[in-house]
Amino acid sequence: MAIAGSRSPPCWALRTQLLLTLWVFSFAGEACKEVILNVPSTLEADKIIGRVNLKECLRSADQFRLSDPDFRVLDDGSVYTARAVVLSDEKRSFTIWLSDTKTQTQREIPVLLEHRKQVLKKRHSRETVLRRAKRRWAPIPCSMQENSLGPFPLFLQQVQSDAAQNYTVFYSISGRGVDQEPLNLFFIERDTGNLYCTRPVDREEYDVFDLIAYASTADGYSADLPLPLPIKVEDENDNYPVFTEAVYNFEVPESSRLGTVVGTVCATDRDEPDTMHTRLRYSILEQNPRSPGLFSVHPNTGVITTVSHYMDREVVDKYTLIVKVQDMDGQFFGLISTSTCLITVQDSNDNAPTFRQNAYETSVEENAYNVEILRIPIDDKDLINSANWKANFTILKGNENGRFKITTDPATNEGVLCVVKPLNYEEHRQVILEIGVNNEVQFTRDVASRVPTMNRALVTVHVKDQDEGPECNPPAQYVEIKENSAVGSKVNGYKAYDPETKNSNGLRYKKLHDPKEWVSIEEISGVLTISKALDREVMTPRNDLYNITVMAIDQDGRSCTGTLAVNIEDVNDNAPQILQDYLVVCKPKMRHTDISAMDPDAPVNGPPFQFKLANPSPEVNRIWTLSQVNDTAARLSYHKNAEVQEYTIPITVKDRAGQSTTKILRVNLCDCTHPSQCLVRSRSAGIALGKWAILAILLGIALLFSVLLTLVCGVVTAQKGKKFPEDLAQQNLIISNTEAPGDDRVCSANGFTTQTANNSSQGFCGTMGSGMRNGGQETMEMMKGHQTLDSCRVAGHHHTLDSCRGGHMETDNCRHTYSEWYSFTQPRLGEESIRGHTG
Repeated sequence: MAIAGSRSPPCWALRTQLLLTLWVFSFAGEACKEVILNVPSTLEADKIIGRVNLKECLRSADQFRLSDPDFRVLDDGSVYTARAVVLSDEKRSFTIWLSDTKTQTQREIPVLLEHRKQVLKKRHSRETVLRRAKRRWAPIPCSMQENSLGPFPLFLQQVQSDAAQNYTVFYSISGRGVDQEPLNLFFIERDTGNLYCTRPVDREEYDVFDLIAYASTADGYSADLPLPLPIKVEDENDNYPVFTEAVYNFEVPESSRLGTVVGTVCATDRDEPDTMHTRLRYSILEQNPRSPGLFSVHPNTGVITTVSHYMDREVVDKYTLIVKVQDMDGQFFGLISTSTCLITVQDSNDNAPTFRQNAYETSVEENAYNVEILRIPIDDKDLINSANWKANFTILKGNENGRFKITTDPATNEGVLCVVKPLNYEEHRQVILEIGVNNEVQFTRDVASRVPTMNRALVTVHVKDQDEGPECNPPAQYVEIKENSAVGSKVNGYKAYDPETKNSNGLRYKKLHDPKEWVSIEEISGVLTISKALDREVMTPRNDLYNITVMAIDQDGRSCTGTLAVNIEDVNDNAPQILQDYLVVCKPKMRHTDISAMDPDAPVNGPPFQFKLANPSPEVNRIWTLSQVNDTAARLSYHKNAEVQEYTIPITVKDRAGQSTTKILRVNLCDCTHPSQCLVRSRSAGIALGKWAILAILLGIALLFSVLLTLVCGVVTAQKGKKFPEDLAQQNLIISNTEAPGDDRVCSANGFTTQTANNSSQGFCGTMGSGMRNGGQETMEMMKGHQTLDSCRVAGHHHTLDSCRGGHMETDNCRHTYSEWYSFTQPRLGEESIRGHTG
């Protein structure tokens, strides 16, 4: 199957069915010769009629001119009609001049326009033989104009098959636009193979149609292979470029430099990409306010930049731009759209705050503080309530003593001047301050180089006089008193003064606080009188000052308070003291031990100390030696042959001023590896007693023996001549209300068992019951018949030790009677005990 080449019409046609074909003869070396364009006889305005290869003629050309004003040429070689043209003759020509301004090179291209009619010869259905044409296996590219005006059906091209020379061939097509959406857009004549379009096509909806043509005989035989027929829809500039936003909002600082990017506008075009129909160009149509022109837009990218230094937010804070976009690369016949750009000028700190006047005056009462005395307004043209507008005040001069402070009122932006420390009229009747003001943020660089960054003003503060009370100045006054000064000594006291008269006349003084009550104060003069001896060592800390609080009162009862700081000069009234009392030295591991001393006096009366042995015994002097270690310590060493025992060593220590003291130091030279071992032994062996303690213990023992001996003798005298009968154990009943384990006995040296009962000093021989135990009275009596042991006593008499000395026989009888009683009663007491347990 083939497409008839000699008879194939163009892809689009006007009413006269004139064919438009573009033939550009661009053979090598002939690019600057003649170019022939086949066109219809009638040409509409602003329509492309062909394309010329300008680059092959002169690649560096930068200027183009045409000899015929009815036509124009673009940079890419496209030739357009400038107005509607009717070709009266079959041919029309014009010349395109190309020039390179840099190399002064010029070329020209002759262009010939031709038009001819092509009669479509309709094949009769009876004709069975067609003129054979060279077979073409690929379809000729075919196109149709978008939004064509017809007439419809519009002839596109003719399809022919070689089989038609021998057979009757019928043609058909399929594909999108035929049996697919959009339906019935194309049809082909069954007998002739002429292809038609039935209605206009929008390229933005369908840019190409891929049809397939079929040739078949009457009996349905496929006379040829299916032939692809792509039909391209040629774009028409029928879509306006559209901005992505109807209104753009941009911001730019007023201090922006030249070329600062403000923002970018962007537009899109639905026409065919990479053609003149979508080549967009941007421009600014209007700026409001109009003068001065501050912005420009890049024609290709749409980037808006600043082109002037003179943006001032305080003059104009908003600009409105009308931006235009035009396709066809901005040619006058291109389609146009517009958009609005709202540009807000952001504030920069390009205006310095200024005082409304150069000098201010105000007044304040003396001694007043934390009071507001003046408000200073300022003017600033920058944006209100921004950091560029907010003021920052500074006192540059006159506030060396820190009596004033200035702050900013955030609501009004005023400077608020306050007095923070009392002013004294007698010292300064007026104060002149220099105040400076700037903004919280720094000035822009350009502005800072043109104008000063800080504005200044003077403020005169008048101090008003007041009748004041006494003034204690300075608050603390110092005086020195020697330690141990005589009671009644007088020392200068605290001095206050009247600020009006500058003297102390008429003031009275009163002591408010005296920690140790060492002094008293005279009411009129303020002189101190020592009432107690001053002792520097009782102060805590000792090197600190002794503070006395004093009140000064004037005649009107107004007062002030001051401190009298007393420096008590030290007197060497304390001797140094050795800190150790008892030391343990392990022999032979320890060759020495160190002792130290301290002195509560001041350093001038303290170390270095001198240590020495104070009149030691020959033994101590032979064994022990003392050497200096440092200013406050000495080393006590022993000889190798020293015996292990406790030594008493007298040591004298003396300070630098000559005060000395002697201390008896006990040193235990012990055979040990650690001093703690000797301490444990000492505790386990008992407490070592002094000679006076031992003497007291011996006297107590002697006194006790004397009492016991007296009791024993008294009992012996009372029992003289009496014996215990054999049935003593049976006739004596031991009455007891306790199950105490045994009796308490005290035995004398002669074998008697003695005891006191109920605190009685009358003695007897025998057993004794227990006394008061656990809150109850327990008694035991020995009874014989109806008589008790008391009957043995001599009524109304107390026997002394002398009365008991009746000879040897009496003593022996007493011993015999006791032994018999013990041997007789002991077994029976055991039996009673057994019975008690069994019962």
